[in-house]
Amino acid sequence: MLVLDETRTRAALPWAELIEAIAAMFNDGCIMPVRHHHDMDVPGEENATLLLMPAWVPGRYAGVKMVSVFPGNAMRAIPAIFGTYLLSSGATGEMLAAIDGGELTARRTAATSALAARYLARPEAADLLVCGTGRLSLNLMQAHAAVRPIKRIHVWGRSLANAEKIAAEARDLGLPAEAVSGIEPAARQADIISCCTLSSEPLMSGAWLKPGAHLDLVGGFKPGMRESDDEAIRRASVFVDTRAGAMKEAGDIVQPLESGVLTAEAIRAELADLVRGTSAGRRAPDEITLFKSVGAALEDLAGAILAYETVIGGK
Repeated sequence: MLVLDETRTRAALPWAELIEAIAAMFNDGCIMPVRHHHDMDVPGEENATLLLMPAWVPGRYAGVKMVSVFPGNAMRAIPAIFGTYLLSSGATGEMLAAIDGGELTARRTAATSALAARYLARPEAADLLVCGTGRLSLNLMQAHAAVRPIKRIHVWGRSLANAEKIAAEARDLGLPAEAVSGIEPAARQADIISCCTLSSEPLMSGAWLKPGAHLDLVGGFKPGMRESDDEAIRRASVFVDTRAGAMKEAGDIVQPLESGVLTAEAIRAELADLVRGTSAGRRAPDEITLFKSVGAALEDLAGAILAYETVIGGK
């Protein structure tokens, strides 16, 4: 059985190939039950979450990702997310690979946002704001830069020191990043805003979005979590990675649906519709677009297959 640690997983998932692999899986489809989602008590801290995400392509591959999210790890200076992906044969059940789940999750999440931006962000979008300083932030910068001509990146976090650290790491990779202390001024001038936080209260105001902006919401994966306010929903054309996931789990979608600010019919499309060309993405240069992802098991399966075949093919 192949075992890919964090470093080998990263090397096996280059951005261009990963974005295309996820696009192909959204286009072709796979069997994807809604993920299992369990809260776990952590004495003296915010609850942790256990996620189980299965998916399979009949006769080819089957996989399941097991992920834990411990928000309290921020106090321990260790990642909030740990996980492993188990890939097996869809023909025999033979276990083929164990892949680092944290790296796979971070890269496929960012690649999915970049895939959506390919349809929803203006082609000339050059100014990117990333809100959040966790593991995903650097991945999102790289992924968006793979699909749009990014010339400036602002990084905002609740800790300016953490934002400066992430911006420095981005510059080491050749990305034009700098930390900012104020979220509103950066948001008002950004072409693309990518939020990757664990916020339970909106931090992005729709009033700040300029005409033509694209808002990419990644962080909130529970109904009680939210990164954007109602005004963002009102002003934007709304898209999701999957209706089944977003309408059940994403606070940025669930809460506006419950309050009547958003209707199910007003969600323009899910990502498969955009990839297959059955629904239009951005329709006008001044249109404000909003993409909400909660993560889909097909994204993990696409990344796991790519990583496995890349390594096996390179032997």
